[in-house]
Amino acid sequence: MIEILKDRHHFLDWVQVGFILTDAHSKILYTNRYTEHLFGYSKEEMEGKRIRILFLEEDLVSFVPNIIYLALYENGFDGEALLRRKNGTRVFVHLYTATFKEEGEVFLSFCFQEIQRLKMLEKERLEMERRASLGMMLEGISHQIRNPVAAIGGYTQRLVKTSTASPKGKSYLHQILHETKRLETMIRRLEEYILIPKPTFRKEKIEEVVEAVLRTFSKEATEKGVSINLETRALEGEGDCFMDRGLIAKAISYILENSLEAVGRLPMGKKAETVRVSLFGDGGNIGVSVSDKGEGIAKKNIDRVFEPFFSTRPDRVGLGLTFVKRVVEEQGGSIRVESRLKKGTTVTLIFPKDRRRIVRRGEIFSKAVWKDID
Repeated sequence: MIEILKDRHHFLDWVQVGFILTDAHSKILYTNRYTEHLFGYSKEEMEGKRIRILFLEEDLVSFVPNIIYLALYENGFDGEALLRRKNGTRVFVHLYTATFKEEGEVFLSFCFQEIQRLKMLEKERLEMERRASLGMMLEGISHQIRNPVAAIGGYTQRLVKTSTASPKGKSYLHQILHETKRLETMIRRLEEYILIPKPTFRKEKIEEVVEAVLRTFSKEATEKGVSINLETRALEGEGDCFMDRGLIAKAISYILENSLEAVGRLPMGKKAETVRVSLFGDGGNIGVSVSDKGEGIAKKNIDRVFEPFFSTRPDRVGLGLTFVKRVVEEQGGSIRVESRLKKGTTVTLIFPKDRRRIVRRGEIFSKAVWKDID
């Protein structure tokens, strides 16, 4: 039987569950391919060894003998186990054991199903359900809040136009208007964040996406006396990238908005009048970085910039970078923020050029081989 398993291209090598066959003394006779992936050992390193090499030191006295006993004399073991990989890290699995006889010999089978992967999938499912629930709740809350806020703002506008109140009284009215607008912005940003649509991926040229965003900021930048420079020298090839153009454009817009505000808040005469947008890329990734010489972020706050509602400005909602991080990561990318107080900030986005698996990107076969099997 062992010769059959070893010498033939067995289907067990393609099962996404670890499988080990041992003799009655738990000496490993056969392992499938997924077992190598799961534990980091090669077949040669496992075969001939005892099954104990996969267990923690503290489980060798009782747990391992109990599992073998249950497999040999009872109905086998069916439960969770914490095992160890070759590199010493631990892996949580569901373990099934059974025994059978072949030509008078007794064999034990061990099947391992990685629980971390199942838990990750379950966590993702629960997160999707949570977001859907939040979206429904927010829709109801925003409807209930938006109407009275709009009424307060509308009536306050009329009072500003018709009131004969003192300058101090009018300042109160303007403050009410300011806060109602802030509430409206907060509701809009919350809806935007929670109701982010599922990305639709298409091949886009990153330079075209960024240039379109910059055009929408040209007027605002001119009014603030700031120029935006686009650098593309480090971009290799045509800069193609699979992305959701609308969502990425929105994310870059929020970063640019932050940079323009940071530069605009500097005292007159000390302004660094340029925001630099750089595109770069290599064989596998495309990057966009936005740099300014504005106020910068204090070291104690740099790890909080992605937190919802965190902002160093009391009049800001603090959801911009939270939105950016979620959009970028849901499209397989990453974001990095580097900043020094009074020196400026650089925000960098990096995306994989092609999210498709290599088997979908191009030919991986030999023409001669394909001719033989076609």
